[in-house]
Amino acid sequence: MGSASPQTSQFWPSGWYLRHVLSSRDVEELLAERGIEVDHVSIYRWVQTFTPLLIDAARTRRHGGGDHWSVDGTYLRVSRRWMYLDRAVDQFAQVINVVLSDKRDLPAARRFSEEALSHSSRPAEINTDRAARPSSTSCYPTPATSATNTPTIEWSPTTPGPSSS
Repeated sequence: MGSASPQTSQFWPSGWYLRHVLSSRDVEELLAERGIEVDHVSIYRWVQTFTPLLIDAARTRRHGGGDHWSVDGTYLRVSRRWMYLDRAVDQFAQVINVVLSDKRDLPAARRFSEEALSHSSRPAEINTDRAARPSSTSCYPTPATSATNTPTIEWSPTTPGPSSS
């Protein structure tokens, strides 16, 4: 692969594989077009080797946790059982927390909130989806409606959050 070091020569195809929706055979063809003969199995091994390094490099470029979160929930089938999926995303579209649970109840909501707060600082605002929560789940606060009719829950620094115990 020219005068580049072997590690650099293996690093870039791994990045192509991860960054773009390419298979190892696609990357093999891209390299072949550039006159570089490499087997797709070698590319797969490079990806396994360099993925942790690429993840660490990308992590330093991420934004810090945002102070405006969007929280939504849905249900889906997992192994023929209905499960509830709750997700929190900040204004930079970074996932704060995802929790899959059997039930939509107080312990599940507390676990979701505590995990989300442990990964990031307390948000100034939480936007929720418009879906009504079942009446048996009093753990979900009733959203206040803003001027744009978007449900929001506002936390101030003096408002106590979930306990960390």
